[in-house]
Amino acid sequence: MWTVQRSDGTVATGWVLMPLRLFLGVTFLFAGLQKLANPAFFRSSSPASIHAQLAGAARSSPVHGLLSHLLGIAPAVGLVIALGEVAIGIAVVLGLLTRVAAIAGMALSFGLFLTVSFHASPYFTGSDIVFFFAWTPLALAGAAGAPALDTWLARSHEADAVGGHGVSRREVLSKGALTGIVAAAVVVGGGLTALLGRVVGGTTSSANGAGTRSLAGGGSGPTGTTSPPTTAASSGGGGSTTSPAGSTPAGTEVGPASSVPVGGSASFTDPSTGDPGLVIQGKAGDFVAFDAVCPHAGCTVAYVPSAKIIACPCHGSTFDAATGNVLNGPAATGLIPIKMAKGSNGDLYVQK
Repeated sequence: MWTVQRSDGTVATGWVLMPLRLFLGVTFLFAGLQKLANPAFFRSSSPASIHAQLAGAARSSPVHGLLSHLLGIAPAVGLVIALGEVAIGIAVVLGLLTRVAAIAGMALSFGLFLTVSFHASPYFTGSDIVFFFAWTPLALAGAAGAPALDTWLARSHEADAVGGHGVSRREVLSKGALTGIVAAAVVVGGGLTALLGRVVGGTTSSANGAGTRSLAGGGSGPTGTTSPPTTAASSGGGGSTTSPAGSTPAGTEVGPASSVPVGGSASFTDPSTGDPGLVIQGKAGDFVAFDAVCPHAGCTVAYVPSAKIIACPCHGSTFDAATGNVLNGPAATGLIPIKMAKGSNGDLYVQK
């Protein structure tokens, strides 16, 4: 039934596709289980959460109008994606409804391409479009003669087909039963994996017990009033400098410095570009700020206090929290620094 070489000497297509089939199946299974085992993925305050990914994609995705409506149910969306990946992975590895599973994999990969990697540059650095096309051979050929539950069921019940035509009733029932068993295994296994992840990973409210805050945009630039010296933050990692006495920082006020916890971060909108920004107070009085748009695919990055790095929730790029330089790709360049200063009134100003 699953002979590698046919009578004419050619190799069955399914055996040729077996390495790709196993890779895709195991990868999707692993990706789904990894999400289910990671409590931070479902915790909206975490920079690694599905909410953070959707929020970043909602700013730059071509389907941003749809994504903005999904932010309120981000954990549910993440659960559907994770369980879908597990189901697709198991079905492809077992060879159960192989074509259907492959088409579902194509749909999921294309959806992820539209949401989180549409702006990847060059385009081939985004994995989702590659996965989309990698699924096409399986969607067209199915198991194609390789070991699979599909061909085993078809061959074992072939004799039950009426008059040699049609599909046997027993085959339909067997496939339905197996599909139900796989679906139950996905739900039960996913629940156990999520439970284990919570036990191992803990249940803190964010990546380090403190979520990223937001600065409330303030007024305009300098007022010209006399004030004590102010501390200016250097976004290039060069430390703080002191503004001349009796002056207020020139620039646009973006919010109170007290909103940025020591050892933490806060988000704001860069008044010059409209991009999301990220300001970090590594130690008391030392502020650094960056454009929070990941240069790889346009997702919004976030500060991870526990690791003291800036991370992209979409593709895993990490950046130095002091300089914005790339630590790990796929991003090819670092974050754009934003010059920021603290005024004597306690507010932060973005300077040109």
